[in-house]
Amino acid sequence: MKERNDERAAELRELFFESAEGLLQALNDGALQLEKLPADTEVVRGIRRTVHTLKGDAAACGYRDLSEIAHKMEDALALDSACKDASLVDVVLNAADLFGSMLNAYRQGEKPPSTTALKNILRKLVAKAPAEIEVLGRKSSKKPIPWTEYEQLAITQALNAGRILHHVHVTLDPHCALPLAGKQLVLSALASIGDVLAQHPPAAAPVARTLAFVIASSSSAAQIAAKAKIPTVASKVKVELFDGPGSRATLAQNDRISPPEPVVTLDQESNHNETAGAAAGSAHLENILRVDADRIDNVLNLVGELIIAKSMLQQTLNELIAGDPRHPVRGKFVDAMAFQARVLNDLQRSVMKIRMVPVDQLFRRFPRLARDVSRQCGKNVELAISGEHTDLDKGILDTIAEPLTHLVRNAIGHGIETAQERLAAGKPQHGTVRLNAYHQANQVVVEISDDGRGIDVERVRATAIEKKFVTSEELARLNETEVLQLIFRPGFSTAQEITEISGRGVGMDVVQSVIQRLKGSVDVDSRPGSGTTFRLRLPLTLAIIKAILFRVANRLYAIPLNAVAEIARTTESEVHKVDHHEILTLREEVLPLVRLGRRPLSASGSQKDKLFVLVITVAERKFGLIVDSLDGEEELVIKALDDQAISTNLVSGASIMGDGRVVLVLNLAAIIEQYTRVRPRSGETVSEILLPHAERSSHGNSASAGGHA
Repeated sequence: MKERNDERAAELRELFFESAEGLLQALNDGALQLEKLPADTEVVRGIRRTVHTLKGDAAACGYRDLSEIAHKMEDALALDSACKDASLVDVVLNAADLFGSMLNAYRQGEKPPSTTALKNILRKLVAKAPAEIEVLGRKSSKKPIPWTEYEQLAITQALNAGRILHHVHVTLDPHCALPLAGKQLVLSALASIGDVLAQHPPAAAPVARTLAFVIASSSSAAQIAAKAKIPTVASKVKVELFDGPGSRATLAQNDRISPPEPVVTLDQESNHNETAGAAAGSAHLENILRVDADRIDNVLNLVGELIIAKSMLQQTLNELIAGDPRHPVRGKFVDAMAFQARVLNDLQRSVMKIRMVPVDQLFRRFPRLARDVSRQCGKNVELAISGEHTDLDKGILDTIAEPLTHLVRNAIGHGIETAQERLAAGKPQHGTVRLNAYHQANQVVVEISDDGRGIDVERVRATAIEKKFVTSEELARLNETEVLQLIFRPGFSTAQEITEISGRGVGMDVVQSVIQRLKGSVDVDSRPGSGTTFRLRLPLTLAIIKAILFRVANRLYAIPLNAVAEIARTTESEVHKVDHHEILTLREEVLPLVRLGRRPLSASGSQKDKLFVLVITVAERKFGLIVDSLDGEEELVIKALDDQAISTNLVSGASIMGDGRVVLVLNLAAIIEQYTRVRPRSGETVSEILLPHAERSSHGNSASAGGHA
């Protein structure tokens, strides 16, 4: 039984950590929204609800420190004057940071950080609040509250003991569907900060819409009111002070106190809308099922195996038809295969959609980052986000979080100018950093751009020479695009001083290494005075795609079918060489060629040999892949290869055919990138230099896969 309880507790904690991440993000979003809409009560109310949820969840998991500090935060947010305080945004952001640190400590089994600093901030925030709760003292009333004899005795004893008593009057929200539960929530809230000595109506009596309590507590009237003002439960709260020597006459006089108009009033229509929204949200949450990502991966792998099995059946059917075209079961096989193909296609799309998530899950972290970094740099920067609904594999999304963070920080620290520089250059005082994502062919492109000063290419050249990244001769042969690629070298930095944001030469090399590990690429486009754009091109590391198969040097390769614009036929005599690059004139357009196989060593008798050219589009540029022969189209299950299985980034994955053959899927972005960067020796072509890499990767992977290509 104990093991089962421990297992349930661990499951509860894991669920708490997962939901807490969303709550922290909601806190950050709420604070940034409050910064744009100061003193907006709806925004503050939403922040308080988030803190309330975090408090309850933390208490349920036994994280007392987090629950207590969230409790104090909730009390502070209930004060009207505190909600109008200009420092509230910073208070909420500081609280979100502290909550995040505490959650990380709990997850790692470490001691949580101290909450003293935030407590002091909250104490000062509450201290700034004026007397929101009117302290009435003794006041006569025509309608005395009929406390019971026992309650009067408890009140008298507390007054004689010198305790501070408060009379709390609560009006339940008219839209509160369960007044009995609402009364219990208010009673529990008051009991958490003091001793409830009396309540009216009594516990056994029917619940009324107006409640009265006497509470002995050292808390201030404002804090007690904040505690009793529960969203969607209490619409009005009034707190009065019992003061006096504690005589029965004083008690009798206080018993006749009738609460005047409440000081704290909640908008009832708003509360009703919140209640309806909460009910709708609860209904929506009932339809959400949390599943571990590994389970989705297992299902996707099984779908891939089913597609391989379908290819095997198709191969067997083709052999059957070839041997006996009039076989009586041929028609049944064809119908069954067509039905199976439709079901598998629908199943594959459904599972892939489960694995894909919108990039908004990552993008929504950056408004807070941009705000903090821009303040740290003393700049006015706005973050614009688009394409947030673009779907991306969850594994890729998690991996690119660090590279994107580096790029956004660098865009603010390096790219955006100060307000004075921008005004002098005729630009708006505030800079703009844009995050965008979109699908392009078989890739997902994530762009980070700014409207800043751009990258100084000459300064990059000088830094590269100074730090001996390249020699003067090598630098002279590099064009501007290749020079910009030098910023990804480890330790490269053009910053003249080291700050917390930049200057250490760490970050850009991390971007490139992570993207290359994903078999993707990074492009840089910069214009002096106009800004810089970084494009991360990310392939799918695990997918089921339509591919075109071809042969090079008797080996089988594949590329995604949607990357091929057209297929052309030519001969060796029509291939020309310009500046060591092979080109082909196709419909009056010059097409750069990438030859994956060897060019014939002797031109004798080879100029009329037929060649297949696959015209592909990479980074909005067209290239032609020269292949030996085509092998048709096929639906492939692409699986990523780890670094131990492959030593080049020219291959993005592999697949197995229905007859057991291994097919390597080429990484077109990496091939084109190497094509543009390689500098051949005299008498060579770029294509001849690319060949050994492709051959080694093909040979090595065929062996490691246990098949042949």
